[in-house]
Amino acid sequence: MNEALLRSLTPSVLGILVRRGADFAAAEDAVQDALVEAVRVWPADPSPSSRLRSSGGDPIRDPKGWLITVAWRKFLDATRADTARRRREDLFDEPVPGPTPAVDDTLQLYFLCAHPSLTPSSAVALTLRAVGGLTTRQIAQAYLVPEATMAQRISRAKRTVSDVRFDQPGDVATVLRVLYLVFNEGYSGDVDLAAEAIRLTRQLAAAIDHPEVAGLLALMLLHHARRATRTAPDGSLVPLAEQDRSRWDTESIAEGVEVLQAALARDRLGEFQAQAAIAALHADAPTAEETDWAQIAEWYDELARLTDSPVVRLNRAVAVGEADGPRAGLTALAALDDSLPRHAAVAAYLHERDGDLATAAGLYAEAAHKAPNLAERDHLTRQAARLNARRCR
Repeated sequence: MNEALLRSLTPSVLGILVRRGADFAAAEDAVQDALVEAVRVWPADPSPSSRLRSSGGDPIRDPKGWLITVAWRKFLDATRADTARRRREDLFDEPVPGPTPAVDDTLQLYFLCAHPSLTPSSAVALTLRAVGGLTTRQIAQAYLVPEATMAQRISRAKRTVSDVRFDQPGDVATVLRVLYLVFNEGYSGDVDLAAEAIRLTRQLAAAIDHPEVAGLLALMLLHHARRATRTAPDGSLVPLAEQDRSRWDTESIAEGVEVLQAALARDRLGEFQAQAAIAALHADAPTAEETDWAQIAEWYDELARLTDSPVVRLNRAVAVGEADGPRAGLTALAALDDSLPRHAAVAAYLHERDGDLATAAGLYAEAAHKAPNLAERDHLTRQAARLNARRCR
């Protein structure tokens, strides 16, 4: 079964059912049932250039049309089985067979699944289910929660947006934040969420001409290009400066830079374009020593202006420390709240660069205690041990 084909058709099929009058929750259930049916009856490896045939031998000339027909019938069956909705049957008569509608509601589905009324976790789950075509089990495995818990989360999300008008204008910025949340989850279970986020962002870029969508796609591609070098075989973190740049994915880097340059040329700078520009400068440096830190610091200035984020200013302090020396970085850091996540780790790095190993070692130990995950904690603990060993020599 061509899973990629099925998942690519999911949003448009769902959109058509909603436009025919099905409420979003019922339409989404019907589409999922149709996908299960497709897995059962479609050939194991259909080629886009060949004539698809079901397991019963009947030709499937239009996969999208087949899914729409089956999903609509699943919806009608569910509606007719519910006696409380019996009066609605006349409204949902079987449509006259014909060509598949050309309308593409993918963009509206993105907006609906990232509606402001949803929590970030619910928006992520609903996007992966309704737009991404993933099963509840796959999403639950990816987020390391029980399937029943994820099913409840998705059901609540569908109920929350059930009264939202399908053609209501949406907020692109909210959609992009949801997709970036998906990307940052990385990989778990049998679903590569980083790759899935890139696929969904490509799909969004095809549906809307927006420089920040392109900026997010570029950012994802540039970060994803370094994925294989971020951890050692034992699972320990490898800092950017120590990564084997010969193993970076040059095709992804080239595509990311091309997408970014086209977005920047439109002169409508946004935060994802600025982040992508920083990532591109890192990717462009043949060695860590050749990184253009002065230009990176300038991009952090732009990003701070766009977002007014203390986390951005924390990262800027590192760039300033590399460009203008550790004392300049520590001065920039002094203006920030020391309760910020990873503040102690940045302070430790800058103090080490300044030659104050005792202070740096203590700060690395403090940062390890506050680390949000085991891999980061182990890395910071090793940094503290390394400096303590140097001091004892």
